[in-house]
Amino acid sequence: MPALRIGHGYDIHRIVSGRPLVLGGVRFATDYGLDGHSDADCITHAICDALLGAAALPDIGHFFPNTDPAYKNIDSQVLLRRVVEELAKLGWRPVNIDASVIAEKPKIYPQLAAMKAALAASTGLPVSAVGLKATTNEGIDEIGRGLAIAAHAVALIEQV
Repeated sequence: MPALRIGHGYDIHRIVSGRPLVLGGVRFATDYGLDGHSDADCITHAICDALLGAAALPDIGHFFPNTDPAYKNIDSQVLLRRVVEELAKLGWRPVNIDASVIAEKPKIYPQLAAMKAALAASTGLPVSAVGLKATTNEGIDEIGRGLAIAAHAVALIEQV
């Protein structure tokens, strides 16, 4: 039986005008995006932290600090691929990931398959090993008022 570990990740970003909205590696057709140093893809950031946490590594900010100009507006799928490479150096690989995005807007479902495909490609997983769900915050707090988007993720990794 291989060694297995699980990790959890969370990320949240404020909605701002004038930036592209990228979630799960997919660009949405909106006039707003998420505020952040990279592309601010909170789903991918939560998955990165879940994978890193499972391997008992520091969080995404340690590897890709928001003070480093090299990561300004970077595609978070690049970061996710680098996280998978970091795991591989230590003899770990992803088994599956599961994420929930919490957003009042936009509607996530029309892009769900494309998001799962992008996340699968970046982690080297089959699409069938990528869980992705969307929910709202029922009008509660900044997320519920449409001022922010958040995501939770869990990841299972195995020793190779």
